Amino acid sequence: MAIRVQTEDFDVGVEVTTMRLSDPAIGAVVSFVGQVRDINDGQSISGMELEHYPGMTEHALEDIVHQATERWALQNTLVIHRVGPLLPLDQIVLVAVASRHRGDAFAACEFIMDYLKTQAPFWKKEQTPEGARWVDAREADDVALQKWGIHHSNALTSRIV
Repeated sequence: MAIRVQTEDFDVGVEVTTMRLSDPAIGAVVSFVGQVRDINDGQSISGMELEHYPGMTEHALEDIVHQATERWALQNTLVIHRVGPLLPLDQIVLVAVASRHRGDAFAACEFIMDYLKTQAPFWKKEQTPEGARWVDAREADDVALQKWGIHHSNALTSRIV
């Protein structure tokens, strides 16, 4: 398991290849990459800034991955989340999951992203033509989390993305 919160970009190919080659028992690697869009809620976005609570963020991500490893048979997991100023098309997050079989890898990757979107302490501020705005949590993210039997209850996450 590896968790990294960083300002630097990451190379998806290098990260996934490193994971894939780390264990001959791995039969499947599933990855998700999130990137900055140039439009959100009908408004043009020229950039965003992601803030986090150091220490608390890494702990929350470790908890998310731990819950995934309790639900599915995983060989390895990687979560990289960027913070700081970002521009459209910049990568924000990489979640990669390795397992013996694809079903566990697909499910765990989706679970980690759904959980991360509502439970990890990240705050997103977008730059629009009208100025900066904080992005509120989306109801759709809470609904996605509920399919895993988890109900969003953390008051700190009102602006978590």
